Amino acid sequence: MTLIHRRGLLAATAAAALSLCSLAQAQGGLGSGAPVRLIVGYSAGGPVDQGARLLSIALSKELGSTVVVDNKTGANATLAGNETSRANPDGLTLWFAASPTITISPNVMRKMQFDPVKDLTPIAPVLSYYNVLVANNNEPFKTTQALVDYAKANPGKLSYASAGVGGSNHLGTLLFAKRSGIELNHVPYRGNAPAMTDVMGGQINMMMDIISTAGTYIHGKKVTPIAVTSPQRNPALPDVPTFAESGIEGLKGFDVGGWYAVYGPKGMAPELQMRLNKAINAALAQPELKAKYKELGYDEWTGSPQTLSERAAKERQMWSTVTQGIVVD
Repeated sequence: MTLIHRRGLLAATAAAALSLCSLAQAQGGLGSGAPVRLIVGYSAGGPVDQGARLLSIALSKELGSTVVVDNKTGANATLAGNETSRANPDGLTLWFAASPTITISPNVMRKMQFDPVKDLTPIAPVLSYYNVLVANNNEPFKTTQALVDYAKANPGKLSYASAGVGGSNHLGTLLFAKRSGIELNHVPYRGNAPAMTDVMGGQINMMMDIISTAGTYIHGKKVTPIAVTSPQRNPALPDVPTFAESGIEGLKGFDVGGWYAVYGPKGMAPELQMRLNKAINAALAQPELKAKYKELGYDEWTGSPQTLSERAAKERQMWSTVTQGIVVD
């Protein structure tokens, strides 16, 4: 290639790049200065909302654009997923998703308005989390073994709350009950916050909640912690045993967790997908955000879009065996 041809090619490449940049700005895409909308499928003040708002601050610095959290609640967060799937894939609409909507809802919902595999673009993992089972302070049981003994002596008497049918705290508690051979009555709510309110008030006996938010109630002595769902004790709650530590045969190896991740609409350009992935990973590497997530009891989980897709597929298959017979309209 001659020098003249090479210079011509470089000039053409630069002109094309400038044209694409101008087009993105004209269309209001990422990089245009327009705010990025981070959709959350749960109510403000809950654990998913909390995780999203912390990320939004750090991600704003990496993108050079304001990231605004938008709460779109309902239908086990599938309304948020559906809205994301129908958005313009320009990087200005993202979904801060909790794993149950991606891995559990497809197994239990009679009809979902979108397909988590076909209608979304996986962008980046954010965090892994575990739950902790807490009970009203006035309950006669304070340990897993005592709870199981009481439930067996009083079949059908105990109730547990959840953020909704098919959520991780619903199915996590259901799995615990099945594996320990007890009967518990499920009472679904529209979010973790109202469910926890009724546990503290004594209307409901117990519930599982994400450690990041339940820790506040535990440290404030508003509820009694029974056990965490992780295979090892959580650094945020070092005095709370695991279910496996109870010594109950069916609870050996009990390990039930979830995760948060960012998705975009289908049809997103691979270059934009990877740009967002890089920005999110950089945000998660910021010391202040890392320290805050650790303090709340979250586990780090970063990686590529493929990392996210592979874990989602594996867990969708795993939950399909647990959710047999559960149908949500």
